[in-house]
Amino acid sequence: MKKIKIGTRGSKLALWQAEYIADLLREGGVDSEIVKITTKGDKILNVSIAKIGSKGVFTEEIEEQLASGAIDIAVHSAKDMQSELDPGFQLVAFTEREIVNDVLVGFKPVDIEQSDKKVVIGTSSTRRIATLKHFYPRVETREVRGNLQTRIRKLEEGQYDALMLAYAGVKRMGYESMIVKKFAEDQFIPAVGQGSVAVEIHDRLPSDTVDKLRELLNHSETESCLLAERAYLRRLQGGCSIPVFARAQLKDGQLALHGGIVSLDGQERLVFSEHGSASEAEQLGQQLAEKVLGEGGDSILAAIRKEIG
Repeated sequence: MKKIKIGTRGSKLALWQAEYIADLLREGGVDSEIVKITTKGDKILNVSIAKIGSKGVFTEEIEEQLASGAIDIAVHSAKDMQSELDPGFQLVAFTEREIVNDVLVGFKPVDIEQSDKKVVIGTSSTRRIATLKHFYPRVETREVRGNLQTRIRKLEEGQYDALMLAYAGVKRMGYESMIVKKFAEDQFIPAVGQGSVAVEIHDRLPSDTVDKLRELLNHSETESCLLAERAYLRRLQGGCSIPVFARAQLKDGQLALHGGIVSLDGQERLVFSEHGSASEAEQLGQQLAEKVLGEGGDSILAAIRKEIG
């Protein structure tokens, strides 16, 4: 098999993910080369992702390289992938999922449960901001962009009391010792795909190469879970600017899918569940979406889209 060219963003976390994929390929006897690509989301750091526009913020330029054949595969955080890919592109592998929880990272303990003192948390995630408003209305949130190291520097400068991040990225970058709070998964249900690395290809890649990539890179249990979550997201046409969330778990061939939506002001939060066979993963995701929409999610979505324009 020829050397595989791996396209990735250039941040330390993105490069960790690309190196992780390269290691898995190497273990399977496949050589690879990492190609760094700058995306729109990397260039525009003074505007929230929601305002840039959620589709392809971190993927568009990489997909151009895939389509041209300059790279063979693209490596992304699964949570950054839009719910619908353009024709010709597909996700062929999802790596085994890391712990999915959201965490607070800081240099000192923060009390968001009881304290009357104002606590400022840095996050650019509409899901996290809206959910914080729902459960912790006294907390103040402020936008924070840039890679993890840039965010930590801003925290050190005192711009925030803590940062709200995904545990997976914190662990992969070696900042576990700075975790001051781990949120319960049923309270802060994660973003679709959080904790997994996704591998994207263009249809021009030969089928035998695709089969080998799936053999070496894909974690079938994680894939079943993410197929359900992504089907849910796709039906709701959710993106970075829409605070929807879903988490699937697989046990003994059965999927349990929990997900919902929260209004931007945090006042309304809907959460429902679906259960079924792993073979029905995408159907379960669609069923959950229909349930959420039918129980008031449609009006919440309409209000969100009106507000964000």
